[in-house]
Amino acid sequence: MSQFVEHLLERASKLNKTIALAEGFDKRACKAAEILTKKNVCKVVIIGNEAEIKAQNPDIDFTNVKFDDPKSSANVSSYASMLYELRKAKGMTEEQALNLIQTNNMYYACIALKKGDVDGVVGGAVYSSADVLRSAFQVIKPAPGIGSVSSCFVMVPPEEFKYAKAPAYIFSDCASIPYPTSDQLADIVVAASDSCRRIVEVEPKVAMLSFSTKGSSKGESIDKTLAAYEKVKAEHPEICVDAELQLDAALVESIANQKAKGSPVAGQANVLVFPDLDAGNIGYKLAQRFGNCMAIGPVMQGLALPVNDLSRGCVAEDIVATAAITVLQSEK
Repeated sequence: MSQFVEHLLERASKLNKTIALAEGFDKRACKAAEILTKKNVCKVVIIGNEAEIKAQNPDIDFTNVKFDDPKSSANVSSYASMLYELRKAKGMTEEQALNLIQTNNMYYACIALKKGDVDGVVGGAVYSSADVLRSAFQVIKPAPGIGSVSSCFVMVPPEEFKYAKAPAYIFSDCASIPYPTSDQLADIVVAASDSCRRIVEVEPKVAMLSFSTKGSSKGESIDKTLAAYEKVKAEHPEICVDAELQLDAALVESIANQKAKGSPVAGQANVLVFPDLDAGNIGYKLAQRFGNCMAIGPVMQGLALPVNDLSRGCVAEDIVATAAITVLQSEK
């Protein structure tokens, strides 16, 4: 693991939190539970049947790992009642709530989080992002003051990265809101700034990216970005943000001096906010595959309580890193 990730684990280990891993039926989650427990990163609750999971994974040491089986847990009735109360206005019946709690580990884990029985939830190694987000949106809901829940990736650059201004960068939004409105884009800036402080431990310098720098081009997407920028400046003057900036102007000081002289962000950005999901998703994968960055996420941001998604191509170490971030998000 990288030095940055090891530091994440060390920070998380001091907080004594409990994280639910929703996919006890997946070997990667089980291996992550072993690593998290042995490294004392957090307490782990695996959602699933203890006997079945242990039988399927005889090579994994589950010492001190707890299990909670939605089919037999004493919590089922109270969890189903809470889910029903949360969703009855949307037409959910008591029978449907009970069925979801007993058959969908993500809903079960999110209700456990809502009840305060765990401090965070991680899923998505098997469940789709839509499944993870649906349960999070319906059970946990946005944090006060945030209208839109978004996501970010924590991008850890390789040691040879010559433009490094931080141990890791926040890329947002790369997984949640396809074509954000200006209001949603403003929410993304606010949430990504918080992610930078909480996860990377540096003061955020947010570049709102575009194909234009400081009026070099015109277009609808630029107008939307600038409207979001003005809203952030008006409502959150404490956030160091600038718009609109091309990627090179955001990261490279010599280019920043040519294109955006005097900008408080250009040439030193550590948070990159993309204009839409096309750019964000492509951008983080380019950095990951061409630039050899480690991509941790997608990390959900803007939720009232921490629920985090995983890539279905993840490995156990990715789940460990995401669990550590979830611990840090749970600390208010």
